[in-house]
Amino acid sequence: MHTQDDDLFEHGMITPQKGRILLLACGALAHEILALIRLNHWDHMDLHCLPAKLHNTPDRIPNAVETAVTAKRAEYDRIFVVYADCGTGGLLQSRCADLGVEMLAGPHCYAFFEGNDAFASRDEMTAFYLTDFLVRQFDAFVTRPLGLDRHPELRDMYFGNYEKLVYQAQVEDPALTELARGHARALGLRFERRFTGYGDLSVALKQL
Repeated sequence: MHTQDDDLFEHGMITPQKGRILLLACGALAHEILALIRLNHWDHMDLHCLPAKLHNTPDRIPNAVETAVTAKRAEYDRIFVVYADCGTGGLLQSRCADLGVEMLAGPHCYAFFEGNDAFASRDEMTAFYLTDFLVRQFDAFVTRPLGLDRHPELRDMYFGNYEKLVYQAQVEDPALTELARGHARALGLRFERRFTGYGDLSVALKQL
C-alpha cells in the first residue's frame, strides 16, 4: 500500500526523526511498555497501540499492523512491532518481513512474559493463563465474550479440560493477586501465581 507520505518521504520532503523508534504494539501491552520506557529513560521511543480486542479476530492483526506501519514509517528511523504471533499462524511475521520491520519473537504474550524458552519447556497443555492486563480486564475479554455472564452453565464446556489458572504477574500487587485468585475460583480451576516481570519483552526492547 503506497501513500502520499511515502512519496514525500522518497523525495526527501519528509525525513524520519533521527534516532527515534516507534513501538507499534498491542493495546494489552501498553501499561507494561510505558513502565519500561519510564524505568529505562528511553526518551527516543514512542508508543502507538492498536486495540487489544483485535485478539478476538487475529486474522485482522496483519492488516491493522500494515496500515499503521504505512501511516507512521516516514516519521521514524525504525518501527518495531510489539506483537508475538498472537494466533495469526505466521501471517504477521510474513507481513512484517514484507514491510521490512522487526517484531517480537514468540507465539503469544504468555510465552514472552515468562521467557519463550522457559514457557516452551513447561509444555502446560491444561493451564489457562492470565497477565496483569487480563486480570484487570477479565470480564471484557473472558466473561462477556464467552457469554458466561448470561449462561454460567457454559463454564465447564469451555474450561472443563483445564486444571489450573496461572497468573503471570508483571508487578507485585496483592490486590491483583486476589482478583486473579477470584477468577480462578469462578472458573473452578486451581490457582497458581508466577512472578514473571516483563520477561523477554524487556530484553527485546533493550536490544533496540
